[in-house]
Amino acid sequence: MGFADDHLIPLVDTGLGNSAYLVDLGDGRALAVDAARDLRALHTAARRRGLTVAYAADTHLHADFLSGAVQLGHDSGATVLASAAGRRAFPHRGLADGDEVDLGGLTLRALATPGQTDEHLSFLLLDGARALGVFTGGSLLVHSAARTDLLGADRADALARAQYRSLRRLATLPEATAVWPTHGAGSFCSAPPGTERTSTVGAEKRANPLLAARDEDTFVRLLTASLGSYPAYFDRLAEHNRRGPAVLTAEPVLPELDARRVRELLATGGQVVDARPAAAYAAGHIPGSLSVALRDQFATWLGWLLPDDVPLVFVLDPDQDADELVRQAYKIGYERLAGRLQGGMAAWAGDGNAQATTPFVTADRAGDRPYLDVRQIAEFTAGHVPGAVPLELGELTARAADAPAGALVACGHGERAMTAASLLERAGRTDVAVLDGGPRQYAAAHERRLVRGTEETRP
Repeated sequence: MGFADDHLIPLVDTGLGNSAYLVDLGDGRALAVDAARDLRALHTAARRRGLTVAYAADTHLHADFLSGAVQLGHDSGATVLASAAGRRAFPHRGLADGDEVDLGGLTLRALATPGQTDEHLSFLLLDGARALGVFTGGSLLVHSAARTDLLGADRADALARAQYRSLRRLATLPEATAVWPTHGAGSFCSAPPGTERTSTVGAEKRANPLLAARDEDTFVRLLTASLGSYPAYFDRLAEHNRRGPAVLTAEPVLPELDARRVRELLATGGQVVDARPAAAYAAGHIPGSLSVALRDQFATWLGWLLPDDVPLVFVLDPDQDADELVRQAYKIGYERLAGRLQGGMAAWAGDGNAQATTPFVTADRAGDRPYLDVRQIAEFTAGHVPGAVPLELGELTARAADAPAGALVACGHGERAMTAASLLERAGRTDVAVLDGGPRQYAAAHERRLVRGTEETRP
């Protein structure tokens, strides 16, 4: 059994595609690395081992989630470790390149690895002179490297060049050194698809195409060419993390609101988010509401498509977990949660309020409508219906007019497509239907083969 087997506990957020880490220091204390504001899994892991979090280290100013470091400082007196160059506006121990922290038998050494951000640090965990592993955050990822455009497109090239140097610095570590990145499969920070979330320096030197780039210019070209779109809330969360998230002294709750109060909130700028499954939304929903099904990816689409400064009202089914919804919203800084519709859609209809419906059809009943594919472009190029129009869900608010008339809106299964249809409805486009399924089901029902690439012209 190695160190990681006995002392390292990865904590994976499958919705955001990230990993935090809890390190058992062997004396009843623990180190947390890149912990998110939703600390449920971390607290559970710590309780099981009888650990108190003594240190909370952040590799960089995260753009995709609110850090839990401030909360850990409040809850357990943890010392927050982070880059001094990040100018964080809350108590922390600022570290620079080469600084070391004595963890009581183990040592944490800060390595400057700019690229995703200017102030990015990796943390090398040492047992004496032996390197156990390195927390690479948003620098070296499994078979990739983190994106460099989150500080603006005008910085992407310069930060990619910094990332090139950072990866090569990390590649000089002993090949047996474990690589523990924050961003993994499912992250919008340019982690590739795959099941492995950790690696070693040697494995990355052998298999990471970016480390195989023959020179800096090739590296920059490869990295920047892989950058897809990312959620809109990324543009504001790093500054929120620099200021420090508010400490929560009690679990936030989602109060119940009657139909009259919901109407009042809508009349004064509030927005309704329908978190029920796609089929339930299709059968009847509040006109103008946004369908965002409560699942692992709920926070991503909430933060991509809605502002964080308006009151939000939610529609849920009775068996859905309102606490889960609140925790997902809070971890990306959405705290203006007005409440949930008391009694759900049955109460809304019973009060005499209007409902809207959306056709939700299986592939064999889809007819010959134009096929609108709202998946990410990388998904589209990997395999799509011939003649499909690609238009990413994240772009749809600004480009509703580009959706073909009478479109069949589709994604991989139906959830994102229903979100897209709700956006189109809000823009006055009520002529669309949603595919219950994805491209494989459609192709099979219509005796077509999926095609790869981007030969279709985007609208």
